Amino acid sequence: MENFLLQASLYLGTAVLVVPLAVRVGLGSVLGYLAAGILLGPIFGLAGAETADLQHFAEFGVVLMLFLIGLELEPRTLWDMRHKLLGLGGAQVVLTGLALGGGLLALGTSLSVAVICGMLGALSSTAIVLQTLSEKSLMRTPGGRSAFSVLLTQDIAVIPMLAAIPLLALPETDAIDASVIGVTNPEDAAAQAESAAEPLVTLLQTLPGWAATALMLATVAVIVLAGHYLSRPIFRFVHAAKLPEMSTFISLLMVLGIAFVMMLVGLSPALGTFVAGVVLANSEFRHQLEADLKPFKGLLLGLFFMTVGVGINFAMLAREPFVVLGLTLGLIAVKAVVLFGLALAFKLRGQDRWLFSLGLAQAGEFGFLIVSFARTEGALPLAAGQMALLVISLSMLLTPLLFITQEQLARRFARRPPDRAPDQIDETGRVIIAGIGRFGQVVNRLVRTSGISTVVLDSDMQTIETMRRFGVKGFFGDPSRPELLQAAGLAEAQVLVVAVDDRHNASNIVRYARQVRPDIHIVARAVDRVHVYELYQAGANDTVRETFDSSVRAGRYVLENMGFSEYEAAKLSQAYWRIDRAAMRDLAQVWKPGQPIHENAAYVARARQLDADLETALIDVLYDVRPMAAEETGPQHGPGGHPPPVEPELDQPSETPASAKVAMPE
Repeated sequence: MENFLLQASLYLGTAVLVVPLAVRVGLGSVLGYLAAGILLGPIFGLAGAETADLQHFAEFGVVLMLFLIGLELEPRTLWDMRHKLLGLGGAQVVLTGLALGGGLLALGTSLSVAVICGMLGALSSTAIVLQTLSEKSLMRTPGGRSAFSVLLTQDIAVIPMLAAIPLLALPETDAIDASVIGVTNPEDAAAQAESAAEPLVTLLQTLPGWAATALMLATVAVIVLAGHYLSRPIFRFVHAAKLPEMSTFISLLMVLGIAFVMMLVGLSPALGTFVAGVVLANSEFRHQLEADLKPFKGLLLGLFFMTVGVGINFAMLAREPFVVLGLTLGLIAVKAVVLFGLALAFKLRGQDRWLFSLGLAQAGEFGFLIVSFARTEGALPLAAGQMALLVISLSMLLTPLLFITQEQLARRFARRPPDRAPDQIDETGRVIIAGIGRFGQVVNRLVRTSGISTVVLDSDMQTIETMRRFGVKGFFGDPSRPELLQAAGLAEAQVLVVAVDDRHNASNIVRYARQVRPDIHIVARAVDRVHVYELYQAGANDTVRETFDSSVRAGRYVLENMGFSEYEAAKLSQAYWRIDRAAMRDLAQVWKPGQPIHENAAYVARARQLDADLETALIDVLYDVRPMAAEETGPQHGPGGHPPPVEPELDQPSETPASAKVAMPE
């Protein structure tokens, strides 16, 4: 017991010290956990003997993670991904396996070792990749969804890989206990343990192939049907007890039970829990399940990454550094090339292409299982197995650096001039609109339909072509290039609208336009308050925070539904809009570029004073409008009557009264 508490304290304490530091310097939590494991094991020697047991326990973090991801995917969404699952995922597994296996054969390895190592290399780290995608909010991007499709396909592919390994057994290699290389097969451990399930496991192992396949399919069908028909009554029964801990009990029981049943019939537990999560995606208990399981997922995944760091064999790396590093970098390079080719074939663009190619370029945790099983079946020599484990671990250790490289490449290529030459601009207008995303489209529509000519510039060719299909002419080119702005008529235009997505490009465009045309009126889209100050200093006349007006309008609706009349809510929103705009100009005078606003004492003091002034001003407005509202309402409306609404002024668009509101797209 004392040893267990000591080890737990060491793991938890090291994680608490190292992981926040890694996140603070921008390396991410995954690299922090790996570094904590390296400190515990190879460097200080405080852990190591318990790594195999801990790793199998911590692997349930992957199971929990896939269950939670399944909860976020409706069955229809999963069905829409079928082409990527079968096409993109299947092609990645096959092509990567062939490329790596063929390369090892060319280097002189045996056919069995080449095939098994090809299988190992075809897999990527579900735990590290999905954790990093979630941290960086990239799961919903095209590159993130494509990466997830491939990872799910890889999890499914583990099953036929394990089935094929006994056919590759080497006659000169004796089957040994996998504990010799420090990794234990969870399925074998379950079968060999003395437990109540042992007779059932033995019975399942004696089934013929067709019966085992039918049992697998039946198990998946039972999980789907039980999740659809039994989950609601079971959850309602448990929640009727009104004991908060029972909710956590049933959530863990569901995941662990499904994982055990899937392992029992020879399927991936992660796959089974993912299917269960998808089935429960539309359940009213979905959010409760997420809240119950997320802490366990985070803790177990962190522990898993630490065990990977503890298990890295730096002694072998020191003995054969060039071989180990060559194999690791070769694995990453081959996978990246294959993935990049698939990204081109499946038309991933820009940042998504690099995210997909580099994010999946490592080996994965299922490689530990395959090495263990191959050693147990006598299909992989001991030396090759130890080398494979080290290469897998090092490639996983390098994954956070691959994501950092992806971010740098995405930024660099985003700043590069496009491959296609800019369009020849053959017309000018009184208004130039730089950037035609959702923001710029609304501005362009309003101005053009009001009879004022516009010239539209945008660096996204797909957006320009989409606009042309709807009869709106635009020109392809980077609006931050001075020659394009001049060709668009900057010398004669009256108004420049800067609506590009990139905040730095927006500031540069405003600064350049103000230098060459001191008299032009510049309206600029701002991402946030700090961007407002940057644009103000660059020379913009009007800055529009992209969510400010809609937020004020939403606040007005809240006031109307909290007892304020439409007239009162409208006047309060007008006052708030006007005072906040004035406060932004005031705060821009004390803002200092490069200094966080919370560290600027003058800014903080002025902001607090302005907040107090705002509250006082709104109270004064309310006192002014309430007697007027009562007078205008008159006795015929009674105490609860409301006057006709007064709409906000300035750039808040007018709306119909609440009694005649119709939902219209913006």
